[in-house]
Amino acid sequence: MMPLWGVFTVGFLFTWLASPMAVALGRRLGWIDRPGGRRKHRGNIPRSGGIALFSGLMVALLLSHYMPAAWRFPLADVNQPVWWHGIWLGALVAFGAGLLDDQMEFKALPQFGAQLLCAIIAITFTLFIERINNPFGPGQIVFPVVVVWLLTIFWVLGMMNTVNFLDGVDGLVAGVAVVFSVVLVIHLWRRGLYSLALWPMALAGAAAGFLPYNWHPARLFMGSSGTYLLGYLMAVLGIVAGAKVATILLVMGLPIADVAWQIGRRWRAGQSPLQGDRGHLHHRLYDRGWSAGKIVLLYVGWGAVTGALALYLSSRLLKLFLLLLLALFLVWLFRRISQSDDAKPPGHDL
Repeated sequence: MMPLWGVFTVGFLFTWLASPMAVALGRRLGWIDRPGGRRKHRGNIPRSGGIALFSGLMVALLLSHYMPAAWRFPLADVNQPVWWHGIWLGALVAFGAGLLDDQMEFKALPQFGAQLLCAIIAITFTLFIERINNPFGPGQIVFPVVVVWLLTIFWVLGMMNTVNFLDGVDGLVAGVAVVFSVVLVIHLWRRGLYSLALWPMALAGAAAGFLPYNWHPARLFMGSSGTYLLGYLMAVLGIVAGAKVATILLVMGLPIADVAWQIGRRWRAGQSPLQGDRGHLHHRLYDRGWSAGKIVLLYVGWGAVTGALALYLSSRLLKLFLLLLLALFLVWLFRRISQSDDAKPPGHDL
C-alpha cells in the first residue's frame, strides 16, 4: 500500500501548499468571482484554484510514472505508458483551455472545441471505449471504429460538462471527485491492476488537498481550469478502469441526471440548453436553506453508497436493474422539486 499512499500524500500536500499561492496569484491578476446574478457567495473569491489542483495532480502523476524501483508495480497493460502520456497531455490542454475560459468567458462553441480537442487526444493515445460488458449474458460487446470515436467523444464531453455544471456549491466538485476516485482505486486494486490504481489515487489526493481552501466558506474557487481538468481526468480514468460504465454511472448518477434534467427543462422552456441559471439541484437546495456542507454530504453520500453497491454486486444484469431503478427515482425527485418551486408565487423567498 505504500506506493498508493505515497502518491495520495504527494497529491494532497502539493495541492494544499499551492492553494495559498493560487489565492495570492488570483488576487494579484484580478481573477476574481464577485457575488451577484447566479453567484450567491459572499465576498470576492479568487477563481485560480485550478492552478493548485494542476500542480498537485501533475506532480503526483509524475511520481506514479517515475516511482523508485523498490515501489514500482509491474505494468498492468502494455499500453500503460501510452495512456499516461495521453492523460498528461490531455490534462495540460484541459487546464490551459480552462484558464483561457476563466479570463475570456468563452461562449459554448469554443468550450466544446476545447473539450473536443481533449477527447481527440484521449483517442489518439488509445484512451477510448472500445467494448463494454454484456449485461444480458457472458462476454463483451465490441463496437465498430465509428461508434468507438462517437462514444468516447460523448463520454469525455459529457463528463467535462457534468463536472463544470456541478461547480455551484463550495466543496462539491472536489468532494465528488474524491469519492469517484476512491471507488476506482478499490475497483482496480481488487482486479490486481495496482499500477493503474495509482492514477485515481493521485486524483483523490489532489482533490482532498483542495478541500481545505474550497470548503464553505470558500477562500478559493477552482474555476473552469479546475473543472475542465477534473472532468477530463474523471472521464479518462473511467476508461482506464475498464470502461465500467454501470459503475461510473451509479457513482455519478446524481450529477449526471441533474445535468440531463436541466438541459431538457431549458429546451422545453425555449432557452439555450447551455444557458446558466440556478435550476440545478444543488442550487435549488441551497436556495431552500440547505447548508453547503449538507449538500456536499448528500452528493458524496450518494456516490459512496452507489459506488459500494456497484463494487459489491457481481451480476451485470442486477447492476443494470439498479441503474434503471435509480434513474426512475431521480426523474421523480427532479419533477417533484421543479413542480414545488414552480408553484411558489413570484418573488417568494425560497
